[in-house]
Amino acid sequence: MVDAGDAETEAATTDDAETDADEERTDGGERSQTHTIRLELVDKPGELLSALHPIAENGGNLLSIFHERGNLTPRGHIPVEVDVECPPERFETIVDALRAEGVNVIQAGAERYGEELTLLLVGDIVDTDLSDTLQRIESSTDAALADLSLSAPEGRGGASSARLRLATRTGRSDEVFEHVRQVADEKDLNVVEPLVEVAE
Repeated sequence: MVDAGDAETEAATTDDAETDADEERTDGGERSQTHTIRLELVDKPGELLSALHPIAENGGNLLSIFHERGNLTPRGHIPVEVDVECPPERFETIVDALRAEGVNVIQAGAERYGEELTLLLVGDIVDTDLSDTLQRIESSTDAALADLSLSAPEGRGGASSARLRLATRTGRSDEVFEHVRQVADEKDLNVVEPLVEVAE
């Protein structure tokens, strides 16, 4: 037999548990989730700390940081992988805040970049400023540079080629390709149609 005092205690405990569960949920009824963000940082003091500010300021809970100092990205920067816990609706805000601070986001979450597009640029790539070409592609599209391979057998001033592997949002590959073609046309570069990786 349960007396009234025990029943009240059990009801209060149940209410507290429901309140705790509600506190873990977002306004839309979803719980906080873990997201992975891959960044590309310049190797100089304070860069990592600056990149973490937008995460904290926009409600992200930092879980871990993997600083790959021994490896470099195709542009000679340091890749950093950050695990963040936050409600799903805050994640895009965090990513947008990082970009607004000038942080290059290579990949954000599992769904943000669900496809890859491989292209070949041919022409006077070096003298037309490859860094500017890559920056314009990334800043104006939903794409991030995942890999770059440059071949310049004749050296500076000669014909060269660059193989770009771009991570893109699912369903946006055609749009990204058209933008790459526009940038290439302005710089008198040729673009080889998207390359398909063939398994051996």
